[in-house]
Amino acid sequence: MLKRINLTGNPNLGVYISVNDEVAIVPFNLPTEMEPVMKEALEVDLIRTSIAGCNLNGVLATGNSNGFVVSPHTTDREIELLEDAGLNVARLPGKYTAVGNILAVNDYGAMAGPNIKEETIKVIEDTLKVPVEIYQFADSKIVGSASIVTNKGALLHRDTLSDELGHVEEFFKVEGNIGTVCKGMPLVGACGIANSNGVMVGEHTTGPEKARIEEALGFLDFGDF
Repeated sequence: MLKRINLTGNPNLGVYISVNDEVAIVPFNLPTEMEPVMKEALEVDLIRTSIAGCNLNGVLATGNSNGFVVSPHTTDREIELLEDAGLNVARLPGKYTAVGNILAVNDYGAMAGPNIKEETIKVIEDTLKVPVEIYQFADSKIVGSASIVTNKGALLHRDTLSDELGHVEEFFKVEGNIGTVCKGMPLVGACGIANSNGVMVGEHTTGPEKARIEEALGFLDFGDF
């Protein structure tokens, strides 16, 4: 299922929301009317919290079915709230705070932009329980912002080369494609969120973009037509 919607007028859903197949970590200012839409589209429970004292949850956290890694500036109270909700959570050591921008993850792997230190890689591996690979595509170091990756598919930045797409598909064990959201936005991870159950993108996403997104993320099989 694909839903087109903005968050209080803002199409950058991936900046403010982090999801896996079971939960969505949403900001406190998420409008109440968006709750049933998210639950229907993604089939998740919602956890309202800040991360590192702000509402950029999609930038400051990312995860898979095994857990979430979060900004090193995440407070003890925020960690406790997430753990009380049943999540396995770890702060990433080092200087990188925008962990959702620099990591693309699913239940088969985690792909990180360059310059990630070994101690950070170890925390990712231990928390998410997947191998970590240093890689970049579309000449972008922010692989999390340049992609939407789930256990069913992958949507990558429109400038991703065919061999790069093939490598990403092999690493994450999914099929995927390149595309855009919101009338040509190439940083698909900033304007969209998805899991194995559905996808949500900014409301200005066009019909052709919608079809490409659904196909890339495993919700549309052109072989059926």
